Amino acid sequence: MRIHGLDHVQLAMPRGEEEQARAFYMGVLGMTELPKPPHLAVRGGVWFSGGAAHVHLGVENDFRPAKKAHPALLVEGLAELIARCEAAGHPPTTDEPLEGYDRVYVADPFGNRVELMEPLGERDSRE
Repeated sequence: MRIHGLDHVQLAMPRGEEEQARAFYMGVLGMTELPKPPHLAVRGGVWFSGGAAHVHLGVENDFRPAKKAHPALLVEGLAELIARCEAAGHPPTTDEPLEGYDRVYVADPFGNRVELMEPLGERDSRE
C-alpha cells in the first residue's frame, strides 16, 4: 500500500459567491473550471484545475477563511502572476524564504490563504 498522489485540495467559501470564486481562480490565477457531478453541484461551490493542481471550493454555512492552512500552487511566471493579483486587488505577501523557490501568499476573495510557488531552477532556465 502507498499514497501516490494528491487528487485535490478543498477550501471553504460562503454560499452564493461562486462568481467571486470564478473571478479569482479563473480570472486572476488562470485556472479552469471543472464541472461538478450533478449530485454535488446542488450543494453549491465550484471546482478548478491548473495543470495537476485541483482546488475545490465547497460551501460552508458557518464559513471562516483558512488563514494558516493553505494549498501551495506551483506556478510558472510568478512575477506576472503577482502583478495580476495586485491589479485585481489581491496584494501578495511574502514570508520567510524557502530554499529553491520564489513564493508569495495571496488571499482569495473569501480570505483563504493560497501560496504561489515558482521553483528557482525553472525561472532561471527561462532567463
